[in-house]
Amino acid sequence: MLRIERAQIEVAPGRTIATATYSGTAPGPLIRMREGVAAAVEIFNRTDIPEYVHWHGFEISAELDGTPEEASLEVPPNSSLRYGITPLQAGSRYVHSHAMAMMDLSRGVYSGQFAFVYVEPKRDRGRYDQEIFLSTHEWEPRMAWEPVAESAEEDEDETESASLEIRYGIRSINGKALGYGEPIRVKEGQRVLLHVLNASATENVQLHLPGHEFYVLALDGNPVPCPGRVSVLELGVGERVDAIVEMNHPGIWILGAVADDVRRSGLGILVEYAFRHGEPQFARSGGEPWDYLRFGLNSEAPQPDEAIPMKILKVPPDERGMEKWAINGHVYSEADEPQILTRGRRYRLAFNNRTPEAHPLHLHRHTFELVRIGSNTTAGIKKDVFVLQPYQTAEVDFVPQQRGLVLFHCHQQMHMDMGFKRLFRVV
Repeated sequence: MLRIERAQIEVAPGRTIATATYSGTAPGPLIRMREGVAAAVEIFNRTDIPEYVHWHGFEISAELDGTPEEASLEVPPNSSLRYGITPLQAGSRYVHSHAMAMMDLSRGVYSGQFAFVYVEPKRDRGRYDQEIFLSTHEWEPRMAWEPVAESAEEDEDETESASLEIRYGIRSINGKALGYGEPIRVKEGQRVLLHVLNASATENVQLHLPGHEFYVLALDGNPVPCPGRVSVLELGVGERVDAIVEMNHPGIWILGAVADDVRRSGLGILVEYAFRHGEPQFARSGGEPWDYLRFGLNSEAPQPDEAIPMKILKVPPDERGMEKWAINGHVYSEADEPQILTRGRRYRLAFNNRTPEAHPLHLHRHTFELVRIGSNTTAGIKKDVFVLQPYQTAEVDFVPQQRGLVLFHCHQQMHMDMGFKRLFRVV
């Protein structure tokens, strides 16, 4: 059961946020489901505006997916909605508002409407001593004028202008700024399974735990073919990572953002070893940059039945300072006719990012396979969000199985609101 209701979230002493939440907390209560087992969902909307509840990473019908673009069921104001879901994929998923925020920074995923969903797998997940769920989020969003970094398609001689960007007052893990929430308490020798979710509206994050490594097991809830150790976790908006950390470096540590300014604004949590005291410590990360390819197979995927080019462009700001985003030169409109796809065919989305920004790309109701980044091929990495880096090319494959509308978009809320979307229809 989820209750959409407003609440006061004390992120830090003297920093209380009034926001819409799930069941009065942010993140909302952890939801556990079982792979292949039907679950009843009941949602009460105790606000005076309609809401859309999106089950992110679930392969369910368009009717239940929770988006206005797919003509999903809305949760009416001061009313309720009840339906059933049978989760077919195990692992880390989540649920969040899919309302269009536009200029209202209290709506959509700017709000506290998000909760971790964990689908228990049928098979044993391996040995660990503790299981910890961590959700990152930012608060007090505001719009600020920033110089525009020009797209690769724009005239280099064009006069520099400014656009409105989102900035935040305070950040949190599990709803608390660094130093104000309950620490992760561990003992030397323990194996801790971390489930990490980036529940931001707009911010990709990098997290580091000094003196420790993350043994990555799954991305977006899906086991990777080549698990491996990294010193930094990098998560785009909406991404999840499951990783084991061996607690073999006793002390009081900060698990937090790599960037000093981001960590100091609250994005971190303390890790306390038993019988250790002192000031929390943080140190710069080492090791190689985050790279999806290290978790994939060094092989080529089967050839697709059809490739769909997806060239991403930025449209310069209008007189209000609002940028728009285009796919193949087109900014999404509600009047757009969806592109028709056929069940059972293998489609390849061929991305070409011609902008200076990284984009967390999300395909609803499907899990896709990463098959190429730049000139490097790979196979076996299954995801539902993929971060396309500035001026990068990449390709992902998917095979639609359910009929109905399918939404593709950038998971950065402002980009999605400003036209970075495309609609498909599976027949």
